Parts: sequence; structure tokens; C-alpha cells
Amino acid sequence: MPQTKYIFVTGGVTSSLGKGIIAASLAKLLQARGYRTTIQKLDPYINVDPGTLNPYEHGECYVTDDGAETDLDLGHYERFLNVNTSQANNVTTGKIYQSVIDKERRGEFLGKTVQVVPHITNEIKERVQLLGNSGDYDIVITEIGGTVGDIESLPYIEAVRQMLWEMGDNNAIVIHLTLVPYLSAAGELKTKPTQHSVKTLMESGIKADILVCRTEHEISDEIKDKLALFCNVRREAVIQSIDASTIYDVPILMQEEGLDTVTLSKLNLPDEIEPDLTQWKEFLKRHKNPNGEITIGLVGKYVELQDSYKSILESFIHAGARNEVKVKVQSIHSEYINDQNYQAKLQGLDGILVAPGFGERGIEGKIQAVRFARETGIPFLGICLGMQMAVIEYARNVLGLEDASSTEMDENTANPVISLMEEQKTITNKGGTMRLGAWDCELMANSLVQKVYGGVTEIKERHRHRYEFNNTYKEQLANAGLIASGINSETNLVEIVELKEHPWFIGVQYHPEYKSTVAKPHPLFVAFVQAALVHKKA
Repeated sequence: MPQTKYIFVTGGVTSSLGKGIIAASLAKLLQARGYRTTIQKLDPYINVDPGTLNPYEHGECYVTDDGAETDLDLGHYERFLNVNTSQANNVTTGKIYQSVIDKERRGEFLGKTVQVVPHITNEIKERVQLLGNSGDYDIVITEIGGTVGDIESLPYIEAVRQMLWEMGDNNAIVIHLTLVPYLSAAGELKTKPTQHSVKTLMESGIKADILVCRTEHEISDEIKDKLALFCNVRREAVIQSIDASTIYDVPILMQEEGLDTVTLSKLNLPDEIEPDLTQWKEFLKRHKNPNGEITIGLVGKYVELQDSYKSILESFIHAGARNEVKVKVQSIHSEYINDQNYQAKLQGLDGILVAPGFGERGIEGKIQAVRFARETGIPFLGICLGMQMAVIEYARNVLGLEDASSTEMDENTANPVISLMEEQKTITNKGGTMRLGAWDCELMANSLVQKVYGGVTEIKERHRHRYEFNNTYKEQLANAGLIASGINSETNLVEIVELKEHPWFIGVQYHPEYKSTVAKPHPLFVAFVQAALVHKKA
């Protein structure tokens, strides 16, 4: 294929319609036809990346192998496509302006007045084409965050207009995702919001090639005809996207609606090969027909917002399907767990996962949850801060170091079992300064975690944290039964701890949830679900 083709996905009427899922579903269908496809996200906020954002603001921060802190939609892209994303797959307004201002300071614009057009739009176009120019992809899908008409999105929309003009017919298209609301009082679906949204897009000089209509009710042929006429799109390019029981149904629904077919036609690409979705359908069959159910307690402090732990929840879906069991995740707010109620709150669970997080709020509740899992023999998985809480709990209640803590929560603790690395102590900036991205980890021979990973001696996992296991206490903890079963050989930092005298107790410093996909569920989650199943039967 001589030239990379581009697909732009915009959204109208309201946010949270699922542009990321539609983009990932289309990419899955094109990939299943043999096209090398990738997706990128353009985010209109001025933060350089979501790394400094509270999870309540924007959901979880997803980390790539190369250490980029990115939007959670990149998680969907990887889970659907089973292909790694990178720094180039997520661009923010903050990154764009930072780059342009840096160039201006270096004198690269030769004394010109720096403006939104052409300087900001040129930077956007350059970032959009980075992946296409690599030669690795036939099709690049670019999702534009926010809603058409937002003041923040205007430079992105203008950059798209210019690219459509520069690339010519059949090389770049726009898919507009919009809402067709149902008014119960009138008993009918309304097309006017979609018409206005398309009109707003046209005012910026962009014509939608394909219309994907989010709806709670079936869209009749009559309404599709009306949308096609008034929104100036072909009738076959009006695609219904009805509410689904799971996001993993969406590629199948989009295939039935012909989204991939009309896309290939618009891009003038061959359409002979039927998408091979055998593995995907097998996953869906297992997911929808479980042989049993287990309940996992997710102990965290951002549990009010599901998106805060999006990758963890999706990892349980993948691992549940692999084990042919439904994983019911019970969210438990760690701030409300205390000495008096922890047994009542955690009783009856088949497994306990203590989630990642930052700061001291709710950590005592996490420590109580670890203690309960350790003392009762319930399978336990601690991720990042969850692993650190397991170390603190063991140091306090088994070693007898009652004041053991992390210097993140108590700078003056006499027993900092978790502390900062030396190179982190001088850092004042928060953004992008943690231990990020994929790091090697050597597994201890004959450990539980080596068995979980299928007997390999080395793994590579993604990190996002600042504080580390303090090696001063390593031997003392190991002698008492909490062993370091995974070490980064380069830094000698502890990556994994496990309890010998426990059916299944593992804490990991990294984030296994970032690498779980439909095609390859993460072994830690698969084994954890398996252990919870065994515990329930016992």
C-alpha cells in the first residue's frame, strides 16, 4: 500500500458517547481484515498529560511501554487490538503549545509572529502524521476528544480540515459520532441534535463522511433516510450504535451495520477479505456463558468513579472469560474501613485486591484489608500502593514495627519500609518524574509468581510510582515470611513480594492491568481469579 490512510473520529451533542470504543471497534474490524491499524487520541486539555490529574477528573491514567502517561482510551485501543501504543498515540493541547513555545524560544520561526494558524495547526498535523510516516501502518485512526463546537477543540478541527484538503479524496475521512435521543413524553427519537452537530462541523469546513448514531432504541429506516438527507451523508453511511450489554459486543454490532465496509469504500481500499473474528467471538461466548461466579473486593479510594480503575475492571473480564467464570467486583472504599468494621465489610469475599493510588487518604483501611486477607487465607493481590500496604502491614503486625510506614505518608517514620529512591529526593516537579514505563523483573526460582508466569525467569511490566520498597528491611521481612520474589537486576529494586505460608498472596510494584488484553489476559489476573475460585469451592 503506497500511502497511509487517515480516519478522524469526532463527537457531537454530548461527551461520553464512546468515541474511543467506536474507534477501537472499527480498528479491530480493519485489523481482522489484515490492515495494519493504529489509533491515536488528541485531547484538548492544557495539561501536558493526565499524569497530574486526579482520577475523579479524567478516570485512570494509562501508561505505555515507553513511559507515556496517557488517556484511558489508549487502554481500550490496546485491549481491542493487542498492539502496544506509545508517546505518539496521545497528544494534548499542553504538549502542542509546549512544543511550539519551545521552538519560538529557540528562534525556529525566524522572527515570525507565532499564531494558532499556521503554527499550532501545523504542529497538530505533524503529530497526527507521525504514526503514518513511520511506515508501520496502513490506516491511522485519530480520535478527537471533546465535542464539536467546544472552544478547546477548534485548532484540532481546523487541522483536520487542512489535512482533508491536502490529502485529497479517498485518503482521509471523518466519522462523526452523535446522539439520537429518545423523548419518552413524545415517544420518539429526535434527529435535530444530530442535524445541529453536523451543521456545527460544516461551519468549520468539514463534511462528515460517516455518521455513527448512539441510541437507546432501534433507529428506523425512515429516520436513517432523514438523517442522510439533512446531514448530507450517503444512506449506507448512517450507522446505528445501540446500547450494548458489553463494550466487547460493539465490533460485532459495527460489522453488522457495515461500518468497516463503508469505511473501506470511502478510502478506496480493497474489501474482499471477511474479518476473522473467531478468537473474539470465542472470548464473547465464554464471557457471556460463565459456569460460576466469584466476588472480588476491590479496595480503593476512588471507587465512586468506575473509570478510576478501568484497566483493573477490564482485566477481570478477560481473566473471568479465560476461567469461564463471572467476576463480580465489589467496590469497597478504603477510607471507610477501620478496626471496628473491617471484618464485616470484607466477610464473604472470594478474593481481595488492594488498588493503586497516591497520598495518605484511606491507607489505614487498605492496611486493614491486607491484614484480613493475610490472616484468613483469602487470595490477595496488591497492585503498586497495594503492594506497599502489604509490606507496611507485615512490618507492623508480624515484625512488630508498630510505627512502620511509607515516607509518602509519614516523612518522620522511624521505620520507613517504603521510601523514596535517592534520585527522586531532589525532584520538585510532579509531572512525568515517576518510575514510568516497562522495566525488567527477574523472578525467583520456584516462587508462586514464577509459576503464575508459566515458569519464565524474566518478565517486563509497566510502572507508575515514585516510592519503593526499602531494601534495608528486605532480609528482616524475608526471615519473617514475606519474601521478595521479583527483583529488577539493574536497580536491585523489589518488584514483587509474596507470602510463603498463604494459599495465594502476591503484591506487585508494577501495574499488570495495563498489559491485559482480550487476546492475552494477564497471567496474574488469570491466576488470581483461579485462586479465588478454588477458595470459594473450599
